[in-house]
Amino acid sequence: MQVTRGYPTETVRPYPVGTIGNFDGHHRGHQALLKLVVETARQAQGTALVLTFDPHPVKILAPHADLRFLTDEEEKLELFERAGIDEVVFLEFTPAFASLSPEAFADQILAKCLGLKEVFVGEHFAFGHKRAGKIHDLTDLGNRFGFTVHPTSPVIMAGGVVSSTRIRQLIMSGHVDQAADLLGRPYTLRGVVSPGEGRGRALGWPTANIQLPSHRVTPADGIYASITIVDHERHDSVAYIGTRPTFDGRERLLEVSLLDGPHNLYGQALTVQFLERIRGDAQFVEETALSRQIASDVESAKTILRRHHQAIGG
Repeated sequence: MQVTRGYPTETVRPYPVGTIGNFDGHHRGHQALLKLVVETARQAQGTALVLTFDPHPVKILAPHADLRFLTDEEEKLELFERAGIDEVVFLEFTPAFASLSPEAFADQILAKCLGLKEVFVGEHFAFGHKRAGKIHDLTDLGNRFGFTVHPTSPVIMAGGVVSSTRIRQLIMSGHVDQAADLLGRPYTLRGVVSPGEGRGRALGWPTANIQLPSHRVTPADGIYASITIVDHERHDSVAYIGTRPTFDGRERLLEVSLLDGPHNLYGQALTVQFLERIRGDAQFVEETALSRQIASDVESAKTILRRHHQAIGG
């Protein structure tokens, strides 16, 4: 898969079929849209292309908004490639870019810069200065500038539209299992293990400590059944997010305990997949009470993990 940053210098692509958006989360709605793009490009022996933006438009249009993301760029590109996309074009989103009229965007960017022949976007797609352009405007502009527009309907699941906003809300409230249904995969966070205070080991449950990335959506505080990937190997695990109130903690962090024994994980990059929340965070008067609760949490996690492995045939 080719990744292009800035305006492409090579304007000749075999029959470019594209879509436009930020694709944060790469959820089932995004997957359905990308599938149409890839299938159409393959039928025409063309190029499946995604136009996206850096930074996220909200960072320019509403700089004080606390927008956190479901995917980082590396994960997003992996998912695009897995979907069969041939090229991802990142254009810098600036105030000048935001001021482009709908007509200028369709002409300069979609037609002349990318040479698109077909465009797939959601039926509520808006574009151009102050999002003035709507889907019927894009269709008319496509007729003028030589590309066909295909409006697509949203994906409906569990009584609502699958959207990044809905998924963020589910994750932040701890409903990671429901979020996984809409994502089509477990929600994940990545990080490098840093030295901790050794409290988990003292309690009989050694943990790997990971600093939570400030730009990412994080699940609600509590205990989760999880799968942790270390150097491409998958391990059943229990994950904790919180401030460790029993020990008067202040910093919110992620701690992971692998269930197949202690590992030397310092300095290693981990990917943590959140399967299901077991309970919320709590403060314990005695460390022995906390240790007993952790043992109970581990048994709950094992039950959830067995169910998960059976569901995927593992």
